[in-house]
This record gives sequence, C-alpha cells and structure tokens, in this order.
Amino acid sequence: MYPTISDFLLDFFGLNLPLPIQTFGFMLAISFFLAAYTLKLELLRKEKSGLLNCHIVTTVQGKPASIIEILSSAVTGFIIGFKLVFILFNYSEFVNDTQGVLLSSKGNAIGGLIVAASMAYMRYREGEKNKLPEVKVVQENIWPHQMVMNITFTAAISGIIGAKLFHNLENWDELMANPVYALLSFSGLTMYGGLIFGTVAVIYMTRKYGIHPLHIADAAAPGIMLAYGTGRLGCQLSGDGDWGVVNLAPKPDWMSFLPDWFWSYSYPHNVISSGVPMEGCFGKHCMILSQPVFPTPLYEAIICITLFFVLWSVRKRLIFPGAVFSLYLLLNGIERFTIEQIRINNKFLFLGMQVTQAEIIASCLIILGLTGLIVFRKKSNGVNQ
Repeated sequence: MYPTISDFLLDFFGLNLPLPIQTFGFMLAISFFLAAYTLKLELLRKEKSGLLNCHIVTTVQGKPASIIEILSSAVTGFIIGFKLVFILFNYSEFVNDTQGVLLSSKGNAIGGLIVAASMAYMRYREGEKNKLPEVKVVQENIWPHQMVMNITFTAAISGIIGAKLFHNLENWDELMANPVYALLSFSGLTMYGGLIFGTVAVIYMTRKYGIHPLHIADAAAPGIMLAYGTGRLGCQLSGDGDWGVVNLAPKPDWMSFLPDWFWSYSYPHNVISSGVPMEGCFGKHCMILSQPVFPTPLYEAIICITLFFVLWSVRKRLIFPGAVFSLYLLLNGIERFTIEQIRINNKFLFLGMQVTQAEIIASCLIILGLTGLIVFRKKSNGVNQ
C-alpha cells in the first residue's frame, strides 16, 4: 500500500521525495476535479439546448475595501503564515506527521503577523485601486456553467462535514473515546453522508440562482459516480480500512487470469496501521492484516467507473428531467447494497435484522431511484434534454 504519494514514487520510480501528500487525499482531490469537469460539460450542453438560462446578478462596484474585508484577510493571512513558516522550518516533522502538525497549536507567530499584515495591506490596496468617484450598480448575466467552482466548493465542504457526521454516528465509540481526533482527523468518511449533505447544500445554493434542482442533479449525477469510483481507488491504494471481510477461499477458476490480490489481499503498509507487524519493516506503516480480505474498494472502483460510462452514454436519451439522477440513485444503491455483503462494517439491529448503515441508505436509494423514474416520467412534457 502507499499511504503517501512519496511511498508510491519511491516504489515505482525509485524517487525519494518527502512530500506531505496522503494518497487518499490526492485521489479525493482528483475526484472533485473530475466531478467538476463533467458537471461543466453537462451544464454547457443543457445551456445550448435551452434547458438552462442565465441569472441576472446585481453587484456594486467602486466601493473601497471595508474594515470587515481587511480584517478577514488579516485573519486568513495569520493562519496561513502561522502554519506555513513553522512548516518551512520543521519540514521533516510536517512530512512525518502532516495531520498532527496541521491540527496542533504549533506555529510561528512572527510568520503569522507578517503574512497577516501583507494580506490586509494587499486587500486595502486592491480596494483603493478599484474605488470609483461614484459607486455604481452593475447587472451581470451569470450562466450555470460559470458557477461550477462555487458548486464544487459547496459540495466539497458540506460533503466532508456530512461524511464525518455519518461516520461518527456509525462509530460512536471512537467519537466518545477521542472526540477531537474523530471530528477533525482526515480519516473516517462515510460516502452517503457526503452525498446527502452535498446534494442538499448544492440544491439550496443553485435554487437561489433560478437553476431547476432536477437539471443540476441530472448534470451532476455521472460525475458523482465517477468521483466515487476514483475515490475508492484512493481507499485501495492507501489501505484506509474500507476493505471486505476475511476471504480464505481459493481463487475461482474464472479469475485465473487475474493476480491473486484481486481476489484476496492482506493490505501491507496500510495507512491505518491495522493488523500485525511486518518482518524486517521499520517505520510508520509496517503492519499487514493477519488474514487476507476481499479488496472491496477495488471492486467498487471498477464497478462505479463502469457505471459512469453507462450514465454518460444514456444521459442524452433520458428525455425527462430527473431521469439521470434517478438512474444514478438506483445504480448506486444496487452497487452499494451488493458490495456490503462482503464488506466489513458495523451492524445494527433494525426491524429485527442485523444490517449496516449503508444497507439501509442503499435500500432507500433504490426505492427513490425507481420512484423517481416513474414519477418524473409521468410529469414529463416530453421535451428532449
């Protein structure tokens, strides 16, 4: 496994570059980029088809920077300088414990004050440069595709909050044992929490700009599926604990052309240091699972990337609003419910059955997806997308 990008570079290319970049975080960033890129392509297509229109936004130009804006820049600058200068002088510590350094109170106060003053002054100068003798009100046409970065940022922040919340609700004992670490650490994200919170936040945001929620949902659906698939690649590469149950069965004959780790894997050097110590290994990530398990992140990555191409290929043929997103919910629910049968997860007693949180949500998504396909089709006026 490759907990950090440095581990990957060293193993594949022999390059010993100490970089403070976790593999999962790197793949997560790629996932957001792919989701944003596909969303922009779909919004542009819908705009050209006349399904989405621009929104008039009124802005005020010519005002100098306010005290709040200058103070905000100063506070941001202090945080950046406080951490950045400390990192520059303590780079080895930062590489060895990136999360610990970022979440600690360690920093350089002088660096923070210098960067704070610099950013506050730059914000002040920018306001003076743009100041006009008379303030004027300007109306601009904002198209949906121009909001992709704002949409992505909103989805990312709200999605991470939702993912952390759902994970902590599912792992209440971990939260009670160490609340600060559980709430602020980079590990422990539940996909469905991110999906629910991200969807609600984006719909709320875009409605203010007159964008129909079904159109934005349809446009985002293929990219969400792709992002989930590439995100699972990050889980597989780093070994973050999202693996399957113990698998001691022999590899089936129909999988004979595939490597053994495709069927069962022990995740050596996993990022969460789970398992038993590895012989002859010294360092931070020297653990291996005592028994091999199903590599479910790999399976999910392959399935969901394939499902992205399915959604992308049918998106123009599903002619009623809400169809693509409903199909996404259906496919996502089936995929996750199926993989949960061989995936390790906490189980709860629900209606007399032992089920996982993901099984409950996946079942709801299947029902919502089927219902959406039926209801939205009936409400459709037959206009092509």
